[in-house]
Amino acid sequence: MIRSFIINNYLAREFSKVVINMSLAFFCLGFIVNLFEEINFFKDLSVGINIPIMLSALFVPSMIYNMFPFVILMSGIWFFLRIRKTDEIIAMRVSGMSNFSIIMVPSFVSIILGVLFVMLVNPITSVLVKKYETIRGGYETQQHEYLATINMNGIWIKEKNFGKNYIIRAANLDNQNLIDLTIYEFDYSHDFIKRIDAASADISSLNWKLKDATVISANGKIISKNVNNLPYSSRYDIKKIKSLYSNLDTISFWSMGNEIKLLENRGYSTREMKTKLQRSIAFPFFLLSMVLLSGVFTLGKRSKENNS
Repeated sequence: MIRSFIINNYLAREFSKVVINMSLAFFCLGFIVNLFEEINFFKDLSVGINIPIMLSALFVPSMIYNMFPFVILMSGIWFFLRIRKTDEIIAMRVSGMSNFSIIMVPSFVSIILGVLFVMLVNPITSVLVKKYETIRGGYETQQHEYLATINMNGIWIKEKNFGKNYIIRAANLDNQNLIDLTIYEFDYSHDFIKRIDAASADISSLNWKLKDATVISANGKIISKNVNNLPYSSRYDIKKIKSLYSNLDTISFWSMGNEIKLLENRGYSTREMKTKLQRSIAFPFFLLSMVLLSGVFTLGKRSKENNS
């Protein structure tokens, strides 16, 4: 019993070391590759090297999280090949351990790592990605002209058309219609011009059609009332509105349930977010399958060919 505990502890410790070293190797490689991309993005801007380095450091942890199953697969292959090459596996078999019992120790470690990654690492990487997008977005020329978001107060859109600025708010999304819509129109100097209230707006195309619309001037006078099919040209249609949460890496595992409820109340499709939630729940078992796969491809071989 004591001998079995010592061997299992040794296997768990050595496999953890391989995983850490492999993760560091992938982190360094990802950091260098992403750094070149950030430098290319900032090549026409007068910024120093500190900004690309900081952005790479914020982004790469999320990339490692998404690639971690592959890291576990490579770590498992490396670990099992090493104990075969050093003939440690022979000593373990002499002590009464089978290939299955040897594989089970790294498998148990991978499940623990999967749980820790989902519950602890994922919330951290989501915060880092949000910070990354905030900093990088501040250097994009279109950042302050076009913006769309969904929050507890409804759907908000900020855009610039024909030299004017518009702020749009809707209560929720029903199929291809924005419900309880308000459009605030400002001139180029951000002076308020007029407001449009509408019961709904068909946003199936970039040319919206407002129903039961009321146009109110800057001094509060009603210009027109109960207008149907009032046209409005926007840069957002139903496809763009439904892709507001295209980067799900900014949402942590713990807040995903609340985000799903929020989007469902706003009429937003939650299929992709539910898929990500299910993938997060299955993440530890995915890592387990990677360890089992690596063990089958290495310990299952009888011949002693070289590692390649």
